[in-house]
Amino acid sequence: MKKLWKSKNFQLGFCLIIFLTLIGIFAPLISPEDPNHIAIERELCKPSLTNLLGCDSNGSDILSIIIFGTRVSLEIGVTVTFICAITGLLLGSLAGWLGGWVDTTLMRIIDIIFAFPGIILAIAIASALGPSKTNLIICLTLTGWAGYARLIRGEVLAVKNLEYIEAARSLGFGQWRILMFHIWPNIFSPLLVTATFGLAGTILAEASLSFLGIGVPPEIPSWGSLLSFGKDVILEAPHVSTFPGLAIMFSVLSFHLLGEGLRRAVDPKSDR
Repeated sequence: MKKLWKSKNFQLGFCLIIFLTLIGIFAPLISPEDPNHIAIERELCKPSLTNLLGCDSNGSDILSIIIFGTRVSLEIGVTVTFICAITGLLLGSLAGWLGGWVDTTLMRIIDIIFAFPGIILAIAIASALGPSKTNLIICLTLTGWAGYARLIRGEVLAVKNLEYIEAARSLGFGQWRILMFHIWPNIFSPLLVTATFGLAGTILAEASLSFLGIGVPPEIPSWGSLLSFGKDVILEAPHVSTFPGLAIMFSVLSFHLLGEGLRRAVDPKSDR
């Protein structure tokens, strides 16, 4: 733990994520106005004291959209990452522990998923399901769990035959007890590091699908949707695209810094 808090990457990433989380939680209180408020008379107005980040093509306040978009991105990112991590933990543990046809079947399914580029597969599923927050979570979960399952399978295979596991077997402990109390605590660190990096990827994927119009519905504030609207007026009003792009970069960088700090802390070969 001391090594973790000595990491500058972890400290910075942790502070930035707390900042983003607070923005998402208190979005209704700190937002200047309703992000869906339309005021055509101020269409594409530039940043000013009245509208700090300017307005989009509907005259909606960009700062308000970005603030509420933070809540949407974190909600989807955390939900998808949690479901993928739990699914990967359970399926990967079963494959690594039981072996045989269970392992073979799961690995072939994972190979099929990895045979397609992740974003292409996500686009196909999202297009079939339609734009919806729930459908977006389902889409990103279906394309994201395989990486966690493969990781956990490898970790279980690495420890299942060690002495302390053999000792637990000799004492007559059940398989689930061995998994939950003897194996999972020892493979939690790589899962946590992977989930942290995965959360950044999920936020980026959500923004990408919303940019293409197959993510969240237009009435839900989203960084990707705002970026999509801004691409048509990039020369006339570059601020419409610039600020949501910076928000995406800021959030992804935050989780990457946190993940790098965690990785260095749990890596025995790292001295920083």
